[in-house]
Amino acid sequence: MASTSRTPTRRGRGRGGRGDGSSSLPPPPSTLSLIIEEFFIVVYEDPLVKKALPKKFADYLDGQEPAKVYLRAADCGPRLWTVEVLFDGQGRMYLDKGWENFAIAHGVDFGCFVHFKYEGDDVLTVKVFDGTMCRKYYYSDDDDTDTSNLHHYFVS
Repeated sequence: MASTSRTPTRRGRGRGGRGDGSSSLPPPPSTLSLIIEEFFIVVYEDPLVKKALPKKFADYLDGQEPAKVYLRAADCGPRLWTVEVLFDGQGRMYLDKGWENFAIAHGVDFGCFVHFKYEGDDVLTVKVFDGTMCRKYYYSDDDDTDTSNLHHYFVS
């Protein structure tokens, strides 16, 4: 008995999707400028000590070496946490003084994934995911909030 399954074929406009034979694919990677606006770190060691950021992000800053950055917890209000930055002279960038306070307030612990999005003007928006890969949410981060609520989170 002959098989009735068929291999799907592409019909219509072709790969480019325009119908004119041109491709809508992006240019090859070598012609794109490197844009590193989002990255994450995994906390494998003491969550309260300075944290190394990816070298590609430091390279993205193109020689600008800010003395500090401002961390904002995503969806937690307008509060900015000031964190001093260290550079080691070999292209590595570290979050230093101020990181410990942010990490404690947002439950950063061993096994957490910490996602950063660079917003410009030395501001990084941060999302913290626990070891089960679920995001930690906080009620608020503004100065009027009862800090006892900052350590409680729910997982969606």
